[in-house]
Amino acid sequence: MSRSTPGSLSLLGTLILAAAFPFSLAAQALETGEEGPAPRIHAGVAGAVAQPLGEFSDYVTLGGGLRAFLRWDLEPGGRAALRLGAGFLNYGNETRRVCLGGGVGCRIQVDLTTSNNILLLSVGPELAMPVGPARLYGHGGVGISYFSTDSRVSGTGDPDPFASSQNFGDGGFSWSGGAGVQLPLARVREIPISFDFGMAYQGNGRREYLTRGDITDLPDGSLE
Repeated sequence: MSRSTPGSLSLLGTLILAAAFPFSLAAQALETGEEGPAPRIHAGVAGAVAQPLGEFSDYVTLGGGLRAFLRWDLEPGGRAALRLGAGFLNYGNETRRVCLGGGVGCRIQVDLTTSNNILLLSVGPELAMPVGPARLYGHGGVGISYFSTDSRVSGTGDPDPFASSQNFGDGGFSWSGGAGVQLPLARVREIPISFDFGMAYQGNGRREYLTRGDITDLPDGSLE
């Protein structure tokens, strides 16, 4: 049975390794030994831990996944920027061994894995303030989120799935806001690498969704 509750997630302990990619003009200045303009485009990827809030926490205890961002500085100092964010969160998995095909006996067994996931996409402003070498920032955004429950089949000796199907899905408007601190680490091939730690709130509105154990296989082959 699908549930319809506010699906809100607070993302805690998000660690981001952010890489800044300069424009070709800045790269050319570095090659000639001249001091070029600061990079205007920055990108990063993060491991995320998600803590459900509200009624959603009655059915889900914890989630985890990946978050990524692309940031374009609207001015050279980076105090104002436009941020594009994307994310993938998983809040439940279950795997069981089943027979491949019908008939008598079970000569070929496969692993049937069902996962409950959330896909996120947002865009919005980011404001920052430098404090010594650190960069303090806050951001907000609007976009879409999609709750999806999918099943896939893989062989016991081959982890790559050879068949998959979506069992349930629901999506719509979402919003987010967060803050963090960014610290420079090093430069790799003239590309600055930073360490980024932040927290964010993700509001998903009201969603219908499935959790672990919500799908039951009936003897006649149908699903409940």
